[in-house]
Amino acid sequence: MMTAQLVEKTAGALADKYRLAIVLELGKREQLAFADVQELTGLSQPCTSHHLKVLTDSGLVSTQKTGRRVQISLNREALRGLSAFLGELG
Repeated sequence: MMTAQLVEKTAGALADKYRLAIVLELGKREQLAFADVQELTGLSQPCTSHHLKVLTDSGLVSTQKTGRRVQISLNREALRGLSAFLGELG
């Protein structure tokens, strides 16, 4: 079960339109490369890095670096936990 702190962190991460767009796109694909995320958002490299850090810190996504390439994937378990928490409210 998710704690209130974790729900606050994940909900806060999803509250930004760029981060939400990244999560929605990851919901359609298994992984995205950093360059794909940058193209999706149209943001600079530092801004893209910031948004990915917020998503990673919230536990919603994970990143894996292979050489110079960074792959981003969705933590579906974290989303299921958030969904279950919200479902209990209704």
